[in-house]
Amino acid sequence: MLSVLKKDQAAFLLAHSNPQHSDDPSQWEPLLGASGHLHRVTRRTLRFARSAFGQLPELAVLGLLAGRWHDLGKFSDAFQQYLRGVGADSHKGERTGRVDHSSAGAQHAMATLAPPFNAMLAYAIAGHHAGLLNGLDSQRTCLKARLRKTDLPPWREAVPEKLLTGTGIAIPRGISGTKPEIAFQLGFATRMLFSCLVDADFLATESFMNPVQSAQRPKGKADFAVIAAGFDARLDERFATAQGRVAEARARVLDACRRQALGRPGLYSLTVPTGGGKTLSSLTFALKHCAANGLNRIIYAIPFTSIIEQTAEVFRAFLEGCAEDVDQLILEHHSNFDPELETTRTRLASENWDAPLVVTTNVQLFESLFANKPVRCRKLHRIANSVIVLDEVQTLPVTLLAPCLRVIELLVNQYGCTVVLCTATQPALERREDFRIGLPAPRPIIEDPVSLYRALQRVELRDAGSLDCPTLAVRMSACEQGLAIVNTRAHAAAVFEALQAHAGADGCFHLSAAMTPDHRSRRLAEIRQRLADGAVCRVVSTQLIEAGVDVDFPVVWRALAGLDSVAQAAGRCNREGQRDTGITWIFRPEEPAFARLFGTIKTGASATSQVIDAGHHQDLLGLDAIEHYFRLHYWSREQDWDKQKISDCSRVGDPKLPLDVDFATMAERFRFIDDTQRPVLIGWDDESRALIDVLRRLDGLGRYPDRKLSRRLQRLSASVAERRWKQALQANQIELLCDRFAVLLAPDLYYDRDLGLRLDADPVYDAQFLIQ
Repeated sequence: MLSVLKKDQAAFLLAHSNPQHSDDPSQWEPLLGASGHLHRVTRRTLRFARSAFGQLPELAVLGLLAGRWHDLGKFSDAFQQYLRGVGADSHKGERTGRVDHSSAGAQHAMATLAPPFNAMLAYAIAGHHAGLLNGLDSQRTCLKARLRKTDLPPWREAVPEKLLTGTGIAIPRGISGTKPEIAFQLGFATRMLFSCLVDADFLATESFMNPVQSAQRPKGKADFAVIAAGFDARLDERFATAQGRVAEARARVLDACRRQALGRPGLYSLTVPTGGGKTLSSLTFALKHCAANGLNRIIYAIPFTSIIEQTAEVFRAFLEGCAEDVDQLILEHHSNFDPELETTRTRLASENWDAPLVVTTNVQLFESLFANKPVRCRKLHRIANSVIVLDEVQTLPVTLLAPCLRVIELLVNQYGCTVVLCTATQPALERREDFRIGLPAPRPIIEDPVSLYRALQRVELRDAGSLDCPTLAVRMSACEQGLAIVNTRAHAAAVFEALQAHAGADGCFHLSAAMTPDHRSRRLAEIRQRLADGAVCRVVSTQLIEAGVDVDFPVVWRALAGLDSVAQAAGRCNREGQRDTGITWIFRPEEPAFARLFGTIKTGASATSQVIDAGHHQDLLGLDAIEHYFRLHYWSREQDWDKQKISDCSRVGDPKLPLDVDFATMAERFRFIDDTQRPVLIGWDDESRALIDVLRRLDGLGRYPDRKLSRRLQRLSASVAERRWKQALQANQIELLCDRFAVLLAPDLYYDRDLGLRLDADPVYDAQFLIQ
């Protein structure tokens, strides 16, 4: 066994074992030296910090110190004996609690640096395996408790003195405001520092322990100028022959995006009515803006999983040939990603978003920005110096609006990001006297949105009053092609059944999140084909169809909801402007069970009713009506702006801790979806049954599915409320395989080929199509 290590024995200090040579410590990774773990991590952490803190350069030195000090506990004789004794990766010891090698560095940072930088570094180092802790907490392990630990094995004697030297750091001029504002900014900077450290630590460890995998990671920076030029050429080729007022309006939007992309980084707005081509135009802006300003990547955040795959596929089609390998250019990071498209490189890139174009969801993006675990935070430093396109930004939940807007402003002002607020119905998010949490006025990409709206106006919105399901079915039956969008699965099922009873099954379709993603994709393809052929096509859907799903009906019915949702529904009506005018009807469900609304659907519907009842707007889809709606939906709900009290989780000036941030509590509270949903796998056809049979065989062998099979199984799932999920498990309607996969036992009984999963008639809302 080792004796207590002295400084002249530093060459024998080890950081990790070598899985290929577990019995030969001479082949293990050294802790010090040019090829040592500390040097590898420090080099990466400093590089990441310099990039992330480009607008706050004073903080970059924290990256240097984080790399040097994160593993000071590994200098202890106790750790070195442990590592040589078990011949295993020391990270396992950290996770299992047998070895604490991070508290030493946290304590040293706290004692060496001035506040609040000592606390910032202590949080990052103490949490670099288990996650960022709360600062002060009497109910669970917190940073203060780690700083007070007195039973750490001796480590200082073996550390070269120059490694322990600190440095003076000045508060960056960019960090200012009231005490709560400064606390939030410092807390976010700590999370960014944590991201730099954990990503660097993981990559350095991987480069030693798994060099084959490390070599498969993406290399180099994309040439956005070349990609943008190729993308522009593809767009010009595609739309050269397009004619008509809609095509002219789309060309106007594209031209504006190309011109405004040459501007400096900042906050932009892109207000384009549905059908105005904002998806491709916004990507044009992002590509050219990255090229003009030397930005690192594009993050395209979408609220709905029902459209994210479609958007990514559109991008992939237009970018084909614009880069050497389009699959390396685009990274899809969401739960419904087709596993057949996944490669080793895309899987690795999804861990830390090391890709030029990331297509993800609002939930993935924002929940990561408030996360505390290493796996969620690794990507954060790569968000700095990016173009972030927030598609359908009006879907940001009112209950988290204050922290969402605060972090958007922070990314623009302190982390070199350009954020594009991209929507068909720009919400009133600008700061004003009665909306103090609002954003500074963004730079409009479209200088005259009113005239653009008029050019794209092709739908008339009418009030149909109250309609019950049979009456709505009769009205739909009078049209060869029509779409009805309602708020709940139960209502969709009831309207569909009434429609079939009145018009027959031919040409009648139902869409909801009760159907598996695979099932929905096939059904949508059939719907699009019938619309293109001019065949009978009557569709009843929940709200998953109303944003980004490219369908075109002559008439649409929309159950009362938020006016932004109504506008999205109207975007499925006369989408290409082939008719003089399309008609979208707003109706109020007559049945009490379907008229009763909850949560954001209820508040949005109430605001829409007030706009209608006011009688001030001839055009309920006009920008003045939309602004009136958002005034009611956002500005008047001050009590809900930060319902989870996220802003209360950051404090400065406490004598017990100079920066007191409840990182763990913040991560728990910041959830886009309140209701917990649980997935159920459904073998509804031969292909899905075969995959579930594979899962069942693995369960019998005591094995678990690999990543590719797990991703394929996700496309076979429908979600239900956790309460109903537990009831189904108790009633033997579902079984658990491989500990965590719930499988429907009798699909023929509980999965309808038209309506999807029907465990009972519980009206479960479709909140879960916002993925996590």
